[in-house]
Amino acid sequence: MKSTNRNQYKHLDLSERVEIYTLKGQGKSLREIAKTVNRNVGTVSRELKRNKSRCDMKYFPAKAQENSVKRALRQRSKAPLKNHETFLYVRERLREDHWSPEIISGRIKVDKPHLSICPETIYQYIFGKGKEYKLWRFLEQHHKKRREKSGRYVQRSKPQSKIPGAVSIDLRLKRANDRSQIGHLETDLMEGKRSQKTALSVLVDRKTRHTNLGKIKDKSSSEKQKILTFQLKSLQSLKKSNKPIVRSITADNGSENTNHQEMSKDLGIKFYFCHPYHSWEKGTVENTIKRIRRYIPKGTSIKKLRQSHVQWLENKINNTPMKCLKFLTPNEMMEKEVNRYKFRRFKFLKETSVALQLRM
Repeated sequence: MKSTNRNQYKHLDLSERVEIYTLKGQGKSLREIAKTVNRNVGTVSRELKRNKSRCDMKYFPAKAQENSVKRALRQRSKAPLKNHETFLYVRERLREDHWSPEIISGRIKVDKPHLSICPETIYQYIFGKGKEYKLWRFLEQHHKKRREKSGRYVQRSKPQSKIPGAVSIDLRLKRANDRSQIGHLETDLMEGKRSQKTALSVLVDRKTRHTNLGKIKDKSSSEKQKILTFQLKSLQSLKKSNKPIVRSITADNGSENTNHQEMSKDLGIKFYFCHPYHSWEKGTVENTIKRIRRYIPKGTSIKKLRQSHVQWLENKINNTPMKCLKFLTPNEMMEKEVNRYKFRRFKFLKETSVALQLRM
């Protein structure tokens, strides 16, 4: 007698199939057959339905055994992570690039069009047969159990911004809100140790998700103005006609943004501010900081970071494919948009030149 324990389950063998065939020929019911062979009635029912002969739709033990072996081989050859090339690609992207299974699934179609894999398959491997390799360490969330959130304090009176001359995000252009145009940026500070004043200035383009990082000595408005001006001028070379590609910046109500009017006047850029305690209104930069936290966890000293480390991190973020960009990287998306603007500018100059020649 075979054990009915699900942990010791085995596929039907040829002798069992012969016994099922014999009992069925004697007119026994499915429940009687299942009881005799010590199998679940559902197992017997599926066996008789799945392994019938295609010629006369009758059940034969030898043919059923042959179909079962073929099906097992076919399933194993199609298992994505049992394909050596797919397995190496997934493992490399997880360990070295720290990509999420969803990004790996989308990007593999770009890098290797002949391969494909489902994100859920990668997750099942990480937490299943591949658990011994501890690949979950390379995931962003590590899939820890969610803790019950405690009650949040509700601000009863509507808070007011303390930034002088702050323009509300409600007045921001529609092209910035729907991400249909590049040049609309979001900025914020990412702090390290609470006891230290050093921080990272994070600047992100809403459409392309292109990120620019800068290390600041302290969180004062003058230091933020200095580093933010440097970051913006590094983007000024990307132009459409005679106007800079940077059009607007969205920030929070932190004191480091007090000098926004001076930067707006000097660089010709509009500043918009989120409502107080509404950090989700600049979700692009918040999400980018969340990604940076994978490499610089909370409590890590930013003061010890060299400029080469900051540059490496910026390149890492800008060369990671993103689902919202159809699995292109921010650098690829920015280059695509810049080339489009250059083409428009060239076309505009060419049409203007032709018009002037006709007038002459």
